[in-house]
Amino acid sequence: MSTSPTREVGPRLRWVLPSVVTVAALVVLWQVYATISGIRPQVLPSPLRVVRQGWAHREEIGAHAAATLQVTLLGFAVSLTLAWLLAIVVDFSPWLRRAFVPLFVASQTLPIVAIAPLMIIWFGFGLLPKILVVSLVTFFPMVIGLIEGFAAADREAGALLRSMGASRVQEFRYVRLPSALPRFFTALRIGITYAVVGAVFAEYVGASKGLGIYMSLQKNSFRTDLVLAAVLVTALLSIVLYLATFVVERLVAPWALAEGRSGRA
Repeated sequence: MSTSPTREVGPRLRWVLPSVVTVAALVVLWQVYATISGIRPQVLPSPLRVVRQGWAHREEIGAHAAATLQVTLLGFAVSLTLAWLLAIVVDFSPWLRRAFVPLFVASQTLPIVAIAPLMIIWFGFGLLPKILVVSLVTFFPMVIGLIEGFAAADREAGALLRSMGASRVQEFRYVRLPSALPRFFTALRIGITYAVVGAVFAEYVGASKGLGIYMSLQKNSFRTDLVLAAVLVTALLSIVLYLATFVVERLVAPWALAEGRSGRA
């Protein structure tokens, strides 16, 4: 029995409404304080000023946002591909699991603040170092999500398939892969938000275009309003990409999305 779109709107609205009300209240308080306190716009511009100046410079900000989005998607695509390949290899070999998983964990101890400048030194100011930074930032949550998802597969279902003569590949395809998708999409949502932050930080360290370098330039010009406008665009990019993962999940594994909703309920 299908669920009507009208019946789905209520729960979604109840889930989103508290966040919307909280953000709106904070923006109103910010506007009131910036108006009555007399604080200089160079220190704290009002939300209205941020929106107006951002709209006035929309073409410039849009060009930099497009560059950031390109870096984000390319770096995330590399990270996603490597995460799937390594997680599948590790799942087929317990020895490789014991060898690689500690290395994956250790990779997260490397401070991105130190790694990003080294990438610029080694590979220059082109696209490659920024893609590598995004890949490093987003790789860990996805590969661990996949590895743990494969390991959490129903053992009885796997044993049943093997008793019927199924191969290891068939067991992986029909049992382990579907069981990993809910955890994978959770990790995907974490990774895609990290990807935007990683891209902006890489551009901030060294780039010719992108929201990161745009913020740096405007900060040096004491244009706090434009810095905050770029921050707003960055947040919107993260939200759009985050919501896009739900669309992908609905297309690829709608049953996993239903399981997630029932679990939250």
